Amino acid sequence: MPLNDDQNSDSDSSRLSESTASSSDLEYSRQSFNSDSSSKPSSPASSPPKAITFDELMAATRNLSNWTLAHEIAVNANFCIKHEDYPQNSFAGTVKQIVHKAFWDHLESELNEDPPEYEHAIKLFEEIREILLSFLTPGANRIHNQICEVLDTDLIRQQAEHNAVDIPGLANYIINTMGKLCAPIRDNDIKQLKATDNIVELLRQIFRVLDLMKVDMANYTIKSLRPYLWHNLVDYERTKFQEILEETPGALNLTTEWIKESIEDELSSVSDESSSSPGADSSSKPIISPTLVLNNGYLKLLQWDYCKTIPETLITDEVRLQELREKLNQLKIIACVSLITNNMVGAAIVDLPDFADHLKRISLPLLEGMNKKSFDLKEALNAIGIQICSTVNKSLSERGLPTLSEEMQSNLMGQIAHIVEKNNPVCSLIDKRIQLFMRSLLTLPSSQKCMPTVPGGLSVIQTEMELLGSQYASIVNFNKKVYGPFYANILRKLLFPEAAVEKTEAETSSN
Repeated sequence: MPLNDDQNSDSDSSRLSESTASSSDLEYSRQSFNSDSSSKPSSPASSPPKAITFDELMAATRNLSNWTLAHEIAVNANFCIKHEDYPQNSFAGTVKQIVHKAFWDHLESELNEDPPEYEHAIKLFEEIREILLSFLTPGANRIHNQICEVLDTDLIRQQAEHNAVDIPGLANYIINTMGKLCAPIRDNDIKQLKATDNIVELLRQIFRVLDLMKVDMANYTIKSLRPYLWHNLVDYERTKFQEILEETPGALNLTTEWIKESIEDELSSVSDESSSSPGADSSSKPIISPTLVLNNGYLKLLQWDYCKTIPETLITDEVRLQELREKLNQLKIIACVSLITNNMVGAAIVDLPDFADHLKRISLPLLEGMNKKSFDLKEALNAIGIQICSTVNKSLSERGLPTLSEEMQSNLMGQIAHIVEKNNPVCSLIDKRIQLFMRSLLTLPSSQKCMPTVPGGLSVIQTEMELLGSQYASIVNFNKKVYGPFYANILRKLLFPEAAVEKTEAETSSN
């Protein structure tokens, strides 16, 4: 498998992000939807409904696991494997501790016998040898041969028969070899091994450090694979999803329903506009842009109820989309509070240039976890209102001005508390402007590097909105690039059913 140097990872990622932003990757013209794209290698093949066996189901599960893992490694720069153990006071942790203690106590009693019993120790050396060999790269023949020669279990057994096994010498060789193969972060662990005198405890600690080295090696492999995955991820994910679709014919059901709901929303919107426009021809069939349908579907993900199952083509980004939704909800509340405060006591905070930053500092901790069912948003808003009144009054006092009256403070806190109410006008306004900003991101041409203008009322959260917007656009554009052919087939059938029927009839007659 050809791998690029690690330092190329960032530039590769940048180039891929730029390429995924291209609007030409998914041109939903009527002509393309009515054309036969089955001959194109990027087009997904359709499969008739069929019953699947247990083996086919397991194969689909393995494909799903590989697909999601590859995607996570490629797009999440912080993805890594962590060494985790059971909590010490847990039942599983207690059982593990008891079993391990029994094993090492038994080994110690065998080595203390006269003559010593070496069979279990030899098996441990054999296991250590295989672990050390697994760390070697292809071509490391010299150290490979040396490890096999020193930890030759047949030779050690012959030495055991004559009570001539040099266990401390073998352990010392193992530690020195581990020191050559380990990551720098394990140097202190190696030093501690060299300072351990008890041979049984030493073997026990050797296995502990080897477990850590396995994790280090896995993470190094992941880091090395990332640039390669970036280069091949689009084709890989599309191919893997096609395999899942062939093994599980219903693997696009939720995606189809998601797109269908977006079409219905668009039809409703077009119908409302037609009815409000005098002289409009109500008999003509509305023309809906497939690109607009898909973009509206992506926008709905920012308000998705993640208790429901997400469309299949977005499973790999579900966690990221959910985090985006949660952060956007927090920012929406902050923007609402800022707008209300400016409208009611704007004159009092006009000389507070850092008021916006102060508002975010006091609000974000109080809004942490606001998407949990147990979260009390009204209580959090009340606390934010109290903090704002305190800040404003402090500023007014320092400037020798009269503080806010009790009535003004009560009105301000009441308006902030009303944000939780359904159809609150301020909340609805801010929500529409956030949606407008996110929608404009999805329509940007790939050549445009700058962000669209942030709508009025969102200046207090502009920096955060631009960061989240960039992450959101990256997820959407990459998703379009991978699953565009699948979306094209679904949209063709839903928007142009006549053409889909003609195509089916033509295929049937030709067969």
